Order: sequence, then C-alpha cells, then structure tokens
Amino acid sequence: MSPRAEAVVLAVAGLAREARIADGPGVEALQAGGRPDRLRALLDGRSVDGVRAIVSFGIAGGLDPALVPGDVVVAAGIWTESGAGPRRLPASEPIIAGFRARLSGLGSRVVVADLAGVEAAVMTPEAKAALRARTGAAAVDMESQVAAAYAAAHELPFAALRVVCDPAERALPAFAAKALKPNGDPDIGAVLGALLRREAGIGALVRLARDSGEAFRSLGRARALLGLALGVDA
Repeated sequence: MSPRAEAVVLAVAGLAREARIADGPGVEALQAGGRPDRLRALLDGRSVDGVRAIVSFGIAGGLDPALVPGDVVVAAGIWTESGAGPRRLPASEPIIAGFRARLSGLGSRVVVADLAGVEAAVMTPEAKAALRARTGAAAVDMESQVAAAYAAAHELPFAALRVVCDPAERALPAFAAKALKPNGDPDIGAVLGALLRREAGIGALVRLARDSGEAFRSLGRARALLGLALGVDA
C-alpha cells in the first residue's frame, strides 16, 4: 500500500455531532463550532502531511426550493463571495462519482449541485433566495468555502457532502446562530434563555428540532453507505 493510500481523509464540520458521525477508519474529523474564522485557524495550524483529501461534511440550509429536510447534496463546486464578487471552487470529479455510486441506495434524495459557503448564517427565506439568485447554489453552509480554499491552496482533492436541514422557505430562529458551545454542541442554556426572552417560540423550536432530526438521520445513513475513509478511494 502506498503512503498516499495510508493517509487520512480530513472531514471538516461545523458541529460536534457532524464530526462524530464523520469519524471512523481512515478519517480525521475536525470541527470549529460553526465559526469560519476558527476553522481557518485550525486548518492553518495543521500540517497537510498525512492528508490525502478534504471533505466538508454535515448539514446545510436549503436554497433550492425543491429540496426538503434530509435531502443530500453532493457538491459539484463551492461558491464563495468576496469583494471581487462570487468565486467558484470545483470539487473533485472522481470523488463525486464515488459518492454518487455509494449513495445510489438513497435514490432521488441525492442531488449533485453547487453549494454556497458563507461567513455568517443565512437566516431568512429572503436572504436564501437572494443567495441562490447570485450563485445558483442548492444549499449553504459555513465551512465548505474554508475547506475548499484550504484544499486548493495545498493541491489536495476536495469534496463536500451536505444534508439539507432548514428548507429554503423556512426562517431560522434569531438565536440559532448563537446557540452553540465552543465545542460545537448545542447550548441548552442559550436555547432556554431565548425562550425566556421570547426570541423564539415553541413552534419554531419544534420545527427546527424536527428538521434537524431528519437531517441528522439522513446524514448518518449517508455516512454508513460511504464506508471506509468517507468513500474516498486511494
């Protein structure tokens, strides 16, 4: 076996739960608590020695109105926005093909489409629609643009697999962007505080819990189908 084949796939996630699902033989999971700046610092401090591919892995917000919670998006590329305008970073075609083959059992719930990577959570249906209009992306997350740029800088293969949580027409509760602990686990105290301050209603929390439950179940199914090294061939 070559040294390249023995190297790990670095799975980049925002949440601790995503990282726990991604982890396994041939995989090193890294999460940053939903903070792109912290993720950049963690990646900058990690040598690429022993890494053979980067995979952004986790849940995402829906931008394509046709997608529902639990639908799987395999990224064709990642859109990121800067002062120079939108920029697209392509994903590795061999990894995309491998993902599609391994996830065939999920049928029409898997789509290959672009993702958008953002620095702050996209909270409202109007903001989601505007981002889709600018990029054509099917879903959005806060890690893929960081992971894709890191992979490109180090000439490593890159891919992303994201599962829709909140669909395009659903707004996130205002507190949701701050309801995480530094380790990426939910901050129950922050959730209870938001309820007491009436920043969120019970109905919104129930919908979010239902959507996230479906998303994480689907993410777990996809992870099981990908198998060793997140389905990235040597």
